[in-house]
Amino acid sequence: MKKISESAVRRLSLYLRLLRGIAGDQELISSQELAEPSGSTSAQVRKDLSLFGSFGQRGKGYSVPELIDTLERILGLERRWRVAVVGVGKLGSALLGYRGLSERGFDVVVAFDVDTEKVGTELNGIDICSIDSLSRVVRERGVEIGIIATPPEEAEGIVSRLADAGVSAVLSFAPIELGNRDPMVVRTMDLALELEGLTFALTSARNGDS
Repeated sequence: MKKISESAVRRLSLYLRLLRGIAGDQELISSQELAEPSGSTSAQVRKDLSLFGSFGQRGKGYSVPELIDTLERILGLERRWRVAVVGVGKLGSALLGYRGLSERGFDVVVAFDVDTEKVGTELNGIDICSIDSLSRVVRERGVEIGIIATPPEEAEGIVSRLADAGVSAVLSFAPIELGNRDPMVVRTMDLALELEGLTFALTSARNGDS
């Protein structure tokens, strides 16, 4: 299988978001229409899609329903994924209330925390279980993806426990590098790094204007 860059995968997700937004209102879409909202170019759109085969008709564009089906298949979204959130602080609580996850095919089926006042309760209809029961509950509920919203010093141990329980992938919001636990896939969302990327872009733009 050919290696696909993470930036290309991100663009495919943006294309899919746009397509879902116009589904039912528009039957065909051009590469230029796909490019503009995603900050890409029509040539980049065609290049991205060509990685997975031949799509669309020259002079007519792409069928919106067909391209949605194709991108959902490519991104693994033709099915639903069972998710656990570990850490029910401010960030974890916000994730449990975020309807966008379910709308995109990710069903949060359980959450875990160490706070005894939270354990045994529900938040937005989602059970909060003790972290001590993680391995058993993850297996019982068929969790495939874990989201870590714990303090950094706890994240390493949580990843190992999720891996041992058979979880396939983890998204961590803890600002430390965790590394993969083959065959588990681990991604880290470091908000500080993302913001530094923004400030770099702003600084570069201002320097370019001077």
